[in-house]
Amino acid sequence: MDSPVTSVPGEAASTRTPNGSSAEVPVLLVETDGGLTGVGLGAHGDASRVFPALDGQDPRAVTTLYDRMLAHTFKSGHAGTAFGTIGAFDMALWDLKAKMAGEPLWRTLGAADRFVPGYASGLDIALDEEELVALYSGWAARGFTGAKLKGGLDTERDIARLRAVAGVLGANTRSPALMLDVNESWGRHQAVRLLARIEDRVELAWIEEPVRRWDARGHRAVGRAARTAVASGENLTGLEQFRPLLAADALQVVQTAGVWGITHFLRVATLAHGHDLPVSPVGYHANPLAHAAAATPNHLVTEVQDTGTPAGLTVDQAIEDGGIVLGDAPGLGITVDESALAAPEENAGWARPDGPHVRPRDAGLRLVPEPGPPGPAPRTPAGTASPAVPGLVHRPARSEHTERESTP
Repeated sequence: MDSPVTSVPGEAASTRTPNGSSAEVPVLLVETDGGLTGVGLGAHGDASRVFPALDGQDPRAVTTLYDRMLAHTFKSGHAGTAFGTIGAFDMALWDLKAKMAGEPLWRTLGAADRFVPGYASGLDIALDEEELVALYSGWAARGFTGAKLKGGLDTERDIARLRAVAGVLGANTRSPALMLDVNESWGRHQAVRLLARIEDRVELAWIEEPVRRWDARGHRAVGRAARTAVASGENLTGLEQFRPLLAADALQVVQTAGVWGITHFLRVATLAHGHDLPVSPVGYHANPLAHAAAATPNHLVTEVQDTGTPAGLTVDQAIEDGGIVLGDAPGLGITVDESALAAPEENAGWARPDGPHVRPRDAGLRLVPEPGPPGPAPRTPAGTASPAVPGLVHRPARSEHTERESTP
């Protein structure tokens, strides 16, 4: 029986970051006239603009509806907020499709195994070494053998932190997989030199976003000079932005953001597969892309940023054995308790003008190290927790609450 999409309320859950601050988790609920509700996660400030492409449509035609949303927004552009909104709707439609089939989404997508290998990560750049060890000790207790740290401002600090985490994860493996995410903070003239300094003292699995996301020649130059793999892609929207990098043989690990939707991930994974490259989705609350990752033949590993669940959400999955164990609840396995959704804090999320979402003013232009957490605001003293992690502000479709997306 068809169950056309009929309405789209917007809500917001919240979760805690490793430094103790909170981040808002935008929640999109898509209702059908058959009484089902699909759940999508991620900022969706353009919901009123995109929804006419879905109104009255059968959600089981999700891939067709994905292209319909792109076509609906093509003239004014489908990047940025529009692309994020399309991703949230796409996630909700896949949730509905699997619910209508009465099975978990990983089954609908054709996966045979509910386990998704992962690596540990988090907003850890402001933590001192003792706090860092405490954080990753918790991941080690859950069987994780790999971790990704934020860095790029001070290579000596990065090396010390990577070694500290390697020591923690060494309880599970003789050779932990270590990744360093520098968030485009290096220029081409720096990346090869600084990465070589790190590689001389720490074995890396990959270096993430060493230069600007669109710089195909820069990524290629880093990859040719480095021993480690070059990973990027989480900030790219649409296959058209991936093609130049793959055509230039500039990446060894292809990434996608957790908030761009399931169809986007599947298409990027197929494109990467055609180039014999692995794909790795970056983390997001409740790990919605894990269902698609389980069904992807070239999936390498999924970033896991949190072992908890955002307030107001119940998620049928477990974080154990070094990855994500998906459950049997229909769809994404996410249940929303609207009465428990918390109002955003004034200084939480991306409302503040400092933090890892802000590219440092001298990124790519430094000759000497710049220690401390990134951002234009004054540095906090060593060992002191940073301010609340900032984020972009959007408005939900049917609420006065602000919505914010957590750092990828």
